[in-house]
Amino acid sequence: MFNLENTIVSEEILDNEFVCNLDACKGACCIDGDAGAPLEESETEILVDIYARVKPYLREEGVKVIESEGAFVKGDDGEWETPLINKEECAYVIYSEKGIAKCGIEEAYNQGAIQWKKPLSCHLYPVRIKEYKSFTAVNYHKWQICDAACTLGMELSVPIYVFVKDALIRKFGSSWYAELESVAKKKKAKE
Repeated sequence: MFNLENTIVSEEILDNEFVCNLDACKGACCIDGDAGAPLEESETEILVDIYARVKPYLREEGVKVIESEGAFVKGDDGEWETPLINKEECAYVIYSEKGIAKCGIEEAYNQGAIQWKKPLSCHLYPVRIKEYKSFTAVNYHKWQICDAACTLGMELSVPIYVFVKDALIRKFGSSWYAELESVAKKKKAKE
């Protein structure tokens, strides 16, 4: 772990490789697990605001859940998250022709219907952020459904922090990311 501005960062995001391999996992992170995607407080309002423009991209099952439970819900842990269909897949999940789970919000973004890509927690994955009173923890979340992503990341030599560069900049800014790159280069030079 090391300090970077008001964050404490796990060295695992420097030391491990990762590149999503959707052909292998089929987007399992959007359909497995026991909770929806974690949301920041500000994202709850965004989901409500964009819902009408995202709705045409969603599946009927997702629309029913969102219109019944809301664009976001409070999880068992007391934190905000996306609602689930049958306590399994995210209500915003859509499927490609190959049966790969994708984000309906991101599809709306890609088609120019909205200006917000998707929840930050999804954009950052496999990095997880935890806010504390005096700092923010930046950690690597290991999940066996992502083993193929770790393998592909090793084959392509892409460290986690590089894979999620845009999301880290979205969360912390470009100067923070530049400092992170500097730490990574110094660490690599010592090895």
